[in-house]
Amino acid sequence: MTILPVASSKPADDGAVARATWALPVAGLLVGLAGALVYKIASRCGLTANLAALLALATTALITGALHEDGLADTADGLGGGRTRARKLEIMRDSRIGTYGTCALILSFGLRWSALATIANPWAVTLALCAAHAGARAGVPAFMSLVPPARPDGLSASAGSPPGRSVAIAFALGTLVLALALGPGKALAGLILLSLAGLLLARLAIRQIGGQTGDILGAFEQLGEILILLVAAALLGGH
Repeated sequence: MTILPVASSKPADDGAVARATWALPVAGLLVGLAGALVYKIASRCGLTANLAALLALATTALITGALHEDGLADTADGLGGGRTRARKLEIMRDSRIGTYGTCALILSFGLRWSALATIANPWAVTLALCAAHAGARAGVPAFMSLVPPARPDGLSASAGSPPGRSVAIAFALGTLVLALALGPGKALAGLILLSLAGLLLARLAIRQIGGQTGDILGAFEQLGEILILLVAAALLGGH
């Protein structure tokens, strides 16, 4: 889930990626901490909350190789621009970005940036970023398990379906981080919003392209980040 180099003694075998999805919230926590560190340094250097928030977002996008942002843009272009299932899938594989994808990225960065700038306090921003990145990834294994792949090839199909143990561990880890960062009440609100967003996206993906793809998973993660940061802004803003 990041571009950070990780030593491996052997290639991943069939199903290894699916089994490892339990660790997605852990990867998200590390990404969130990296963004929070940059925010803290920027604040210490006298930069405004607006500029610090932009630098934090740039850091998280850099560490992940903008993987999830790319998925969001491709999903918006494909589901919004294609008329047939085949055409939608073709658009989603096209490396070029269209109007729908551009608008989706502007909204994603704009909402996340505004939420972080509203929170402002570096410690509160750290809690919000950790909650958003861990929580948004916690539901990805369940989404992969419940929604079938839209095509027999591609990133999602090759990864396979996560086993129940990986789904449960990821959900538990994400819930734990959310509860510790935001408190039980706001964590529950975040989980409910994330679940509703997942259900709506799953229904849309199944109706339009027959299931999920790697791009759909990226879009789901982005929706999760946005919703959790908005919940955090409502809770932590001005504190």
